[in-house]
Amino acid sequence: MANADDKKTKRQKPGQGGYSRREREIMDALFKLGRATAAQIRDEIADPPSTTAIRTLLAILEQKGHLRHVSDGVRYIYEPSVAREVMGLRAFGAVVRTFFGNSIEDAMSALVTAKQGQITGVELDRLARIIDKARKEGR
Repeated sequence: MANADDKKTKRQKPGQGGYSRREREIMDALFKLGRATAAQIRDEIADPPSTTAIRTLLAILEQKGHLRHVSDGVRYIYEPSVAREVMGLRAFGAVVRTFFGNSIEDAMSALVTAKQGQITGVELDRLARIIDKARKEGR
């Protein structure tokens, strides 16, 4: 069993491996829009923070490497720097580490048995094929 010191060294700093709620809202809006100004992003968020807060969060997300901007006169046009699917895999990895002790089996079991996301037979068949393929590839 890991001791308390081991747990402290594995704990991530806020923002690493995931987003704050506001960062996630901004990235969701940006993925939806593709490219957008701070004002357009703000318009996509329910109960948005101030425009200044949006711009601050955009700067933070850019420093973290999640988005980039180009200048259009005095405006900045923002776009994701990584595809949504890649960011999804990163976020899923953070969830697996944080909530399932880095166990993919436990995470998948939770997803398959969750009542709110009733999985269909077709989806179970597809997952079985993915698992079979992974076995054949030696993963």
